[in-house]
Amino acid sequence: MARIDIPEGEGREASRIWQLAPHMGTGLHAMSEAVYERSSLPVREREVARMRIAQLNECHV
Repeated sequence: MARIDIPEGEGREASRIWQLAPHMGTGLHAMSEAVYERSSLPVREREVARMRIAQLNECHV
């Protein structure tokens, strides 16, 4: 559950949040492509880093 107000509508919160700042989508896409398609980290190491970041941000994994 997000800690910010997300617009109501269909789809997941992660998709609806871009209604708040659609201009940031291009940058996010470039970052995601770099992380997931061009990363030198093995998948397992990348995922454990994501889990640790979620833990530090008090997100339930």
